[in-house]
Amino acid sequence: MSSVLEDPTLERHFKGHRDTITSVDLNPNMKQIATGSMDSCLMVWNMKAQMRAYRFVGHKDAVMSVQFSPSGHLVASASRDKTVRLWVPSVKGESTVFKAHTGTVRSVNFSSDGQSLVTASDDKTVKVWAVHRQRFLFSLNQHINWVRCAKFSPDGRLIVSAGDDKTIKIWDKTSRDCIHSFYEHGGYVSYVDFHPSGTCIAAASSDNTVKVWDIRMNKLLQHYQAHTAVVNGLSFHPSGNYLITASNDSTLKILDLLEGRLLYTLHGHQGPATCVAFSRAGDYFASGGSDEQVMVWKTNFDAADYEEVLRSQQRATSVNGAVQSGERQSRSSLRASSRSRGAESSEGVDFSDIPLSHVEKRSVSQTRPSQVPKDTSVSSPTSRQQQPQDNGVPAALASTLEHIVCQLDVLTQTVAILEQRLTLTEDKLRECIDNQQMITLQLRTSK
Repeated sequence: MSSVLEDPTLERHFKGHRDTITSVDLNPNMKQIATGSMDSCLMVWNMKAQMRAYRFVGHKDAVMSVQFSPSGHLVASASRDKTVRLWVPSVKGESTVFKAHTGTVRSVNFSSDGQSLVTASDDKTVKVWAVHRQRFLFSLNQHINWVRCAKFSPDGRLIVSAGDDKTIKIWDKTSRDCIHSFYEHGGYVSYVDFHPSGTCIAAASSDNTVKVWDIRMNKLLQHYQAHTAVVNGLSFHPSGNYLITASNDSTLKILDLLEGRLLYTLHGHQGPATCVAFSRAGDYFASGGSDEQVMVWKTNFDAADYEEVLRSQQRATSVNGAVQSGERQSRSSLRASSRSRGAESSEGVDFSDIPLSHVEKRSVSQTRPSQVPKDTSVSSPTSRQQQPQDNGVPAALASTLEHIVCQLDVLTQTVAILEQRLTLTEDKLRECIDNQQMITLQLRTSK
């Protein structure tokens, strides 16, 4: 059953970093977004309007990668200062430090159970860590150049890594053996990740291409030449049907994996788009760029495909109270969805019947401009579920609740005013410090 696709829309944008944004991730609760930057800061942005962003200072050099833990209670960051930090994303900004590598740490990733971290570094190693014990477990050592990215598979049994030696390696976490290497890319591999089913991987490269492999058969399934410059990052939609990419050509591209074609080209960033990530539910995605801006987009186009997947997942979770059964249900419904659109499937999504696609040829007719509203705010899935209902609520209770809501609005406005004043004070203080430094320098030079 086909339906008309709605275009993705730009919902919010944030500006606060003082240099290129290197990494972005959305909290599973959809209340926060974490970003890392070349300005050495980690920032946590609040999706709710009027709420201040948190700027976390601790790294001594550029922050290369950030990710929320599956629970959303921690944020991991990797830095050029050779350390990894675990932060509590609250106003206090407490963190613990892993002295992780002997070179820049370019990537950090939580396992799906939140118990382990995998990091990738310019010291040519991939390392695995225990989160709660905060200790190093083991290294994976077969890369012969910088390792730019490493990720756990959805079930946590495998690790994929990629880097400047132009290879992608699949590792068995238990045996610590490299079980396969892919060599098809003509440039360094900037990013790699697992398909939600765990049966495929996708990689982005400096050769301007994105490739998708089936890791069960070690077979190249798809090859996209949609970008005209280095592809910096990618993210799978949770349904597994779509892949979004970010490139130095300043665009984001959304690829339809079932049909093997380019679906959308989004022009938002002024300069290279450096990173992109879907939310855990897939209804939003966020991107960052060298223009120091974070953009939050509403997906829209995925509603028809993913609605049934989400519904079956919720049913399974409510009946069994277990996430794993929800995942099994969602995969089975995804298989049915895939078949209805003409792509055969054995486990999750199988792309083996789709021909290799040089998408560039078809991109002109499929490219749609992004719609940018002037003043919009993001409504998360939870806020949609909390719309007032008049089903038998007593009048007195309704009146009391309305009064409380009014008082909360007044408080929110008051806090917003205080926030603005605090921001002004911070700006004035910064000016004073800058002036003081200039005077000190002038005094030194005059001597």
